[in-house]
Amino acid sequence: MPESAISDRATLAKQGRELEYFTIAWNALEGLVAIAAGWVAGSISLVAFGIDSFIELASGVTLLWRMVTDANIDRRERNEKLALRIVGTCFLLLAAYICFESLSHLIRKQSADRSLPGIILACFALVVMPLLSRAKQKVGRALNSPAMRADARQSEFCAYLSVILLAGLVLNAVFGFWWADPAAALIMVPIIANEGIQSVRGKTCAC
Repeated sequence: MPESAISDRATLAKQGRELEYFTIAWNALEGLVAIAAGWVAGSISLVAFGIDSFIELASGVTLLWRMVTDANIDRRERNEKLALRIVGTCFLLLAAYICFESLSHLIRKQSADRSLPGIILACFALVVMPLLSRAKQKVGRALNSPAMRADARQSEFCAYLSVILLAGLVLNAVFGFWWADPAAALIMVPIIANEGIQSVRGKTCAC
């Protein structure tokens, strides 16, 4: 590989590491706020959103490791596949948890309290996550890294989940629809599970 190409790849890997450092810090804060607010309000969708943040944090740590080892050409492909499977497993664990808790709340007709912190958090995530996803997609395409693209999809899903979360919280807060919160959480399940299955199989969106 030409020296200039090696240098360019090293620069891209450095950008990838910086994006993952931000992902880890953001999701640690987002997860703590979401779970705390969800616990207080009894909101399954808010708690699920917080758990998703910690799963994204785990994904971020995995991708940080992947970017740190990028210079090792002999191990790059193996590390790529392992990182992709770990990200996919994280998706599947989240989908299983949300499905169980949401159905439990619907069966028991358990309503959540209003949560202003949750609404504010969802609004912030709607701004931050699409920007982060686009930046990761750019680096993932340049490095030809399916694992980075899967991680970008995870950030993109966080934005989708923010919309669903916000809808559920607002419907519950404004109209008192007790079922809106667990129903919103259930909508997340097939989206998350499908991406998890694709990632575990070693496939991901290349768009």
